[in-house]
Amino acid sequence: MEPKVSKINVLLADDHMVVRLGLKALIDGEPDMVVVGEAGNGLEAIAQARALSPDVIVMDISMPELDGLEATRRIRAELPQCHILILTVHAQERYLFPVLKAGAAGYVLKSTVDTELLDAIRTVAKGGAFLYPSATRMLLEDYLNQLHSAPQQDTYDQLSEREREVLKLLALGYTAGQIADKLALSPKTVETYRTRIMEKLNLNSRVDLVQYALARGLLSEYT
Repeated sequence: MEPKVSKINVLLADDHMVVRLGLKALIDGEPDMVVVGEAGNGLEAIAQARALSPDVIVMDISMPELDGLEATRRIRAELPQCHILILTVHAQERYLFPVLKAGAAGYVLKSTVDTELLDAIRTVAKGGAFLYPSATRMLLEDYLNQLHSAPQQDTYDQLSEREREVLKLLALGYTAGQIADKLALSPKTVETYRTRIMEKLNLNSRVDLVQYALARGLLSEYT
């Protein structure tokens, strides 16, 4: 008897029914994920998220009643365990940063849904971040621009060796549990390290942490 596969529960939020049907067919065709609900606008997405508590929400950025960005902010504030992927036609930088700052874990272009969406869902379901190729460059450029406009003392030297290890793994998208296994620590200890790192480096979010690690060249051996 084959072992039962634990599936990733996905909520679809898009105001176009045809798009939802296509996405549902794509996702339900995979053995490790299933669509558990659908929403046609931002308010419905929030209500469905509350009712279903899905692992991943695929959220269109442009919807009636409430747009995807505001829905993302509200869901992340209330249900931080829900990972949100924004689906949009826009690839410009001015759309990327509001998405990440709203709390989304990833950003998939509608033009690449057939090749990237499934990998993106699996990535964010594990606590990672999914960005299309040019997004990493944009994050780095934005961070360097911030440093240029408001220079601040580099506090990297204040981190212990263990904190530096945790910083790298967090920036690579590992969850607290995965880091705990990798470094023989408890998840609670990893969370303590994460809090200290964010405080010492004056960072406020995962996006800030990834930008910092990229700017410092900490991930060069992995890219």
